[in-house]
Amino acid sequence: MVDAIDYPMFVVTVASSGRRAGCLVGFASQTSIDPQRFLIGISKRNHTHDIALDADHLAVHLLPKDRLDLAKLFGGHSGYEVDKFTRCEWSEGPHGLPILDGAAFWFAGEILRRIDTGDHDGFLLEPVDGGTRTGSEDPKAWITFSDVHDLEPGRDA
Repeated sequence: MVDAIDYPMFVVTVASSGRRAGCLVGFASQTSIDPQRFLIGISKRNHTHDIALDADHLAVHLLPKDRLDLAKLFGGHSGYEVDKFTRCEWSEGPHGLPILDGAAFWFAGEILRRIDTGDHDGFLLEPVDGGTRTGSEDPKAWITFSDVHDLEPGRDA
C-alpha cells in the first residue's frame, strides 16, 4: 500500500577509514524542525551501510529529474562490485564526504544515533552543512519513487 506514495528519492554517500560508498534511498524523512533532524534508512545488506556503521557523517543528495543516470548508478549497482565514484562527477565535501556534482541539493549530517528498524537501520542526522549544485527548487523536478520503481536494485534489501 505505501508504494503508492510518490516520495522523493535520495542518494546517500559516506566516507570512513579510506573507504567510500553511496546508495539510492527512499526511506527518509525530516523528523524535527527545532532542533533540525533527518532520518535516513539504509538496508543492512548494503555496502553503504557497512561503511556508515563506522562513520560520523553522511551526505544526503536530492537529484533533479534530468539526472536519472545518477539514481540508476547508485541504485542499480552494488558497491561490493563497482566503485560508483569512478563513474560520476563528484568532489570532496565537508568531513571528507563525497558530494555529487549532479545533485540539485545536498546536506551533510552528523550521525546522532543508529536505530534498528528491521531490515534497515535508521541513521538520525543533524544537518551541519549543505548547498545547492544544480537544478530547480520545484519539487516536481526532483527524482521520486515513480521515476525509479522499475529499477533493478544492485543488491536486494
